[in-house]
Amino acid sequence: MTRAREKISRERVASEVPLGVPPALLQDLHLLTREGDLNADARRKLKQIKHLVGLLGPALDDVYARHEQPQLVDCGAGKSALGFLLYALRVGPAERGALTAIEARSDLAAAAKERAARYGFARMRCLASEIAHAAPELPERVHVLTALHACDTATDDALALAIARGADWVAVVPCCQAEVARELAKAKPEDAAARELFAHAWHRREFGAHLTNVIRALALEARGYQVTVTELAGWEHSLKNELILGKRVKRFDAGAQQRLGALLERFQVRPALVRLLDETAAS
Repeated sequence: MTRAREKISRERVASEVPLGVPPALLQDLHLLTREGDLNADARRKLKQIKHLVGLLGPALDDVYARHEQPQLVDCGAGKSALGFLLYALRVGPAERGALTAIEARSDLAAAAKERAARYGFARMRCLASEIAHAAPELPERVHVLTALHACDTATDDALALAIARGADWVAVVPCCQAEVARELAKAKPEDAAARELFAHAWHRREFGAHLTNVIRALALEARGYQVTVTELAGWEHSLKNELILGKRVKRFDAGAQQRLGALLERFQVRPALVRLLDETAAS
């Protein structure tokens, strides 16, 4: 039996399922099997989502304390597993506020919309849209924005949306990211030692992913966010495991903007988030 197919005992399943989440919903999301079992692969996914919901606790407590109708947005939602757990555990019990899930694949968005109606999640909307084009359908003010494993530049679209909507909190767990690695292949920094960081294709991919997230964190800081970068869950659960969490504390940070500019200049890259923010500033 492979590790992914290994079944967890019923007693352990009961301890893994969050109180307040219908087991049938987890079955619909393929986080439990049709028989109500939990295999190792689903357990890893469920643990990641549960842990992220837990880490978002202070952000949700904050916006529910300060806003009558908090607006949550989940970008690149896929099957909307994160959105459904956030609703079941926080938005639904609070009896106020709303959650919007954005997913580019129309079949997944339609399935999520039907699922939300079936479970009576009346304040959960599911939009079939690219993140970059979803703004007209969203509230003018967003309070918490999340993106769990939005691929490549979709994470940048989510961050740009959070900044544009003045989100109080933003939490992203980036997935694959190849754009900066392609830019590094053409870069010729004056510092010869710096060039060695990405001389080989493998290192270019790994360093490019790291540099992408450093740029994202600095860009958030420059727009007034207090940023924490940490591990989401143990590496045994996912290799894409970096959580960037930002709390908006002021309008702008000139020092962070200066450090960001120096970093971009040194490595001769200009990734999607930087371009999106430049376009917003110019408009």
